[in-house]
Amino acid sequence: MEWTPQEASAGIAKPKTEFVISHLAKSYGKKEVLTDVDFAFEEGKIYGLLGRNGSGKTTLFNCLNSDTDFNFGKFFFRIGDRTEEVQSDDIGYVLSTPTVPDFMTGREFLKFYLDIHKDKIVNPKSINEYLDFMMIPEDTRDRLMKDYSHGTRNKMQMLINIIGRPRLMLLDEPLTSLDVVVAEEMKNILRDQKDGRIIIFSTHLLDIALDLCDEIVLLNHGRLEPIDKENLGSDDFKEKIIEALRDAGDE
Repeated sequence: MEWTPQEASAGIAKPKTEFVISHLAKSYGKKEVLTDVDFAFEEGKIYGLLGRNGSGKTTLFNCLNSDTDFNFGKFFFRIGDRTEEVQSDDIGYVLSTPTVPDFMTGREFLKFYLDIHKDKIVNPKSINEYLDFMMIPEDTRDRLMKDYSHGTRNKMQMLINIIGRPRLMLLDEPLTSLDVVVAEEMKNILRDQKDGRIIIFSTHLLDIALDLCDEIVLLNHGRLEPIDKENLGSDDFKEKIIEALRDAGDE
C-alpha cells in the first residue's frame, strides 16, 4: 500500500526505505568470497563498508549491481510492511577507477546524458549549473575528458549518479588517489546527497569512514558485521576494528 499525500496531511510520517540483503553468497570455484551477507541498510544514512583489501567489497557491489552472478540469496527494498524488487535505475554505481568516455568533453558528456534521460530527471538544471555544483573548473569543461585529472573524472562520474537520483548509491573507493581538496569537496557533496537515499561507501581506510559515515559495517570472513554506534567515539575504537580485521584473509 502506497503512502499518500492524505496521510502526509494527517501527520502520518512516510515510512523509511530499507535496502535489505538476505543471505547472499558468492563463490569463485572452491573459494567462498561472500558466505552469508545478511543486512538492512536504512534510508538517509551513509554506511562505511570497511574491509581489508581483497575482503570482497567490490564483489559484493558487483553482485548488487547485477554485474556478477551470485550463488544464492536475494536483495530488495522494504518500505514499511511491503517489499519492492530492485530495478536497474534504482542503483547508482561509482567505480574506484572513473569510467567516462575519453572522446567527449565534460560538457558534451553531460548534455548527452541529460538528453537521453530528460523524461526521468526531476527539476532539471542547466549544464553550467550542474558543473558549478560539482566544482568542475570552467577551463576544463570543453576539454576532452581523457585529459581530465583523476579527481575531475571522478566528479563527472559522481555527477551522473547524483542527477539520476538512484535510491541506492554504491561507492567503491571513490576517494582513493584524490588530493586533499577534491576529497573534501566530494565528502561534502555526499553528505548533501544522503537524504532520501541509501549510500554505501566502500573503503579500506578507517579514518575516511569515521569522518564521512553515519554507520560502519565490517565485511569480514564473507559476512557483514555492524559496529555498535556507542563504540565509535571510544578511545580504543580503532584498535578494536583493526583487531577484528586482523585475521581476515585476502580474497
